[in-house]
Amino acid sequence: MSYQSPYQCFYIESYQYDPQLARATFHYSFDKNLAFTEELYFEAPGSDYNLQALDRALQLAHVLLGISYYKVFPTKQVEVESFDLASEQAEFFSTVYRDGLSQFVYENNLQPDDIAVFNGAGGGEVAVGYAGQGLVALQSGGKDSLLLAELLRRRGVEFASLYVSSSDLHPSVIDEVGASQHRDVRRRIDSSGLGQASQTGGLNGHVPITYLVIGIALIDMVLNNDSHLLLGIGQEGEEPYLTIGDYAVRHQWSKTYQAELMMARYVSSFISPDIRVGSPLRGFTELRIAELFAENCWTRYGRKFASCNVANYKQGQANSSLSWCGNCAKCANSFLLFAPFVNPAELRDVFGGNLFENANLTDVFKGLLAIDGATKPFECIGETDELRLAYHMALDRYPEAGYRLPFEIPVSNFDYGALCPLQAWAQDLLSQ
Repeated sequence: MSYQSPYQCFYIESYQYDPQLARATFHYSFDKNLAFTEELYFEAPGSDYNLQALDRALQLAHVLLGISYYKVFPTKQVEVESFDLASEQAEFFSTVYRDGLSQFVYENNLQPDDIAVFNGAGGGEVAVGYAGQGLVALQSGGKDSLLLAELLRRRGVEFASLYVSSSDLHPSVIDEVGASQHRDVRRRIDSSGLGQASQTGGLNGHVPITYLVIGIALIDMVLNNDSHLLLGIGQEGEEPYLTIGDYAVRHQWSKTYQAELMMARYVSSFISPDIRVGSPLRGFTELRIAELFAENCWTRYGRKFASCNVANYKQGQANSSLSWCGNCAKCANSFLLFAPFVNPAELRDVFGGNLFENANLTDVFKGLLAIDGATKPFECIGETDELRLAYHMALDRYPEAGYRLPFEIPVSNFDYGALCPLQAWAQDLLSQ
C-alpha cells in the first residue's frame, strides 16, 4: 500500500538574505499550515559580491534544504513559490528528492513513486557571468578532506577551508591544514518544527547531506567571491545496497560521480558557468585514498582526525576534538581500509584496540565483507571487493598482527590503484 501523507502539498515558500546579519532564511510549509524556517549564518562575508549569482545560489539551497522538512510527511505534490522553475531544474530536483531519499524510502517502507515530482514551465532564469576567483575546500576533519588539503598545500595551491555545521565549534584539526583563511557556516535547523512533526507521526531518515552542504557552500562562495568549490570525495557511493525494482537504494547518492556531474551542470546552467564544483580526489578508490593518507597525512593528523559519526557528528554536538567510538560500522570500515598501510600497534592505539577482535563488530564486518548474506551497513563505506582486498592485504603485510576475523573472506582481485573518471579541471588541479 502506498504511503498516504496527511497533507496535500509541500510548499517551498520564500527565502531572504540579510547582509547586516550575514543570515539567509528559508521558509517552508505543508498546506500553508505546518511551517518550518531554517537559518544559515555566514562568517565575515565580503560586501562586494555578485547579487545575481547570490540569488541563484539561494534558490538552489532553498530547494535542497527543503528536503529535510519534506521527508517528515512526504507529499505527492510540491510547489516552489520562491522562483520559477525551468524544466531542466524541475528534472534535477525531482532526481535529487527521489534518488537522494532512497535510504529513507527503503527504511520507511515507502515506494519510489511516493516521492513528489517537481514541475517546470520550461523558462526559468539563466546563469550569469561571474568574475570571482579563489578556491574553497570543504573540510570535515575526516581522511578525505584532510588529504585533499594536504595535497593542495604540498603543491603550493592557495585555498580557503570551509566547515558547515549546526555546532558552534569546528574540529581543531582543520586549523592545521594550511588554508589561507578558514570560514564556518552555522546551520540552524528548525528543530522545534521537526519535533512537533515527529510527535504527530512524522517520518525520519537519511537525507542527501552532501548536496545540502554543497548548496550552503555555494552561497558562502559567492559571498566571498570564490570560483571553485572543492570536495573531498573519492570513488564512493556507487555500489547500491539493494534495489527496489530498478530503483537503487544508496546511503549517500549525493556522493556519487553521477551526482557530482549533475550538480556541476546545474551550477553552470543556473548559477554561473564560471563556477566549478567537484572533487579532485574522485579519481581514487577509497583504499587508494587510505594509502595516500597513510603516506602523506598520518604523521601530521593520525591522532587528530576521525570519520566516526557516532563519536563526533551528532546534531548540535560539540566536536572540536575528534575521536573514534570503536563500535560502529564507520570505525570498522576505516580500520579495514587503514590496516594494510599503518603500523598495527599504532592503528590499535588510535582505534582503541584491534577491531577485528571486537565481538560486537562481527556482524558489522560480515556486512562490510558480504559474508553469510549479512546486510551492508548504511554508511559511507568502501565497496565490498575493495574491503575484501584490504583485509587480505593486511594479513599479508602484517601476518603477526592478529588481523584475523572468525570467518573466511573470499580473495578479491579489486584494482585499488586504478584511476577512476573525474572532471578535467579537477584532475589538472592536483597534477599541476
